[in-house]
Amino acid sequence: MLATMLYAPGDVRCEEVAEPKILKPTDAIIRLSASCICGSDLWPFRGANEVTAPMAMGHEYCGVVVEVGSAVTTVKPGQFVVGSFCISDNTCPHCKFGFQSSCEQREFMSGAQAPLARVPLADGTLVATAEMPADDLIPSLLAVSDVLGTGWYAADAAGVQEGSTAIVVGDGAVGLMGVLSAKQMGASRIIAMSRHKTRQDLALEFGATDIVSERGEEGIARIKQLTNGVGAESVLECVGTQESMSQAINCARPGGKIGFVGVPHGVTFDGQNLFFQQKSLLGGPAPVRRYLPYLMDLVLERKINPGKVFDLELPLSDVAEGYRAMDERRAIKTLLRV
Repeated sequence: MLATMLYAPGDVRCEEVAEPKILKPTDAIIRLSASCICGSDLWPFRGANEVTAPMAMGHEYCGVVVEVGSAVTTVKPGQFVVGSFCISDNTCPHCKFGFQSSCEQREFMSGAQAPLARVPLADGTLVATAEMPADDLIPSLLAVSDVLGTGWYAADAAGVQEGSTAIVVGDGAVGLMGVLSAKQMGASRIIAMSRHKTRQDLALEFGATDIVSERGEEGIARIKQLTNGVGAESVLECVGTQESMSQAINCARPGGKIGFVGVPHGVTFDGQNLFFQQKSLLGGPAPVRRYLPYLMDLVLERKINPGKVFDLELPLSDVAEGYRAMDERRAIKTLLRV
């Protein structure tokens, strides 16, 4: 079958690989209905993460189960399923505490930019729908697998609640999903930090009330101006750079919370500064499995449409163009039809 492999920074290829097989009794094989490129895939593509060997790419997925291992009991062939990008057993102490992305058996999904994928720990990772979803819901269900679940975690970790003010740092797909999530959680004011018109427009459609295009000290000053010098109680950091993290921390009010989900690259903290600012930080890989049933229901009931974040659709064979388009910010997020 054709699948996406990354050989070196900038060198991504769609090539023939062996079809996945059941390796453990807890595995499942699914036929993907669609796949996509994640913003985090751009880190190795850009050379920010070391590539020491060819990498099978893709960790966002939904589709139909075609085979299960002998120990799998919660899903069966023929069912449509969505899974988290973090593989978990959903039974260990960390999973039961709601942090499946720190599961004692945690793995990170790979190889999902392909027609077929192996999902380890299928019982703890996959959630099935009651019936086959309509084709137009596939992009939104795919988004639940990571980008929506991650944006939701950012808002949850930031303590967004009814009537609150939320700031979203980052206008990539995760940031835009953070806007949507904050809106669903009842934030009355959502300030999206973005410099790009198409992303600003989508942020407004998802529920942003204000757009701030300034960055760095100017961005912080603008936020303070909009919040009467106070800052916000909830800040979603959805990038992972030193600038974005500093901006997020300095836009939060004393006692405020920062939910950070951008994979940190070169981020450091000043402990004394944090001590005197009195702000909470919670982040890391999103425990998407915690949210899967609820978010899937929101999509299936057509209460949200996160699939709008896909603004470029390509066949799998053109995956290299999808990476380039996202790297060059010509696309927010690329949907791959397999």
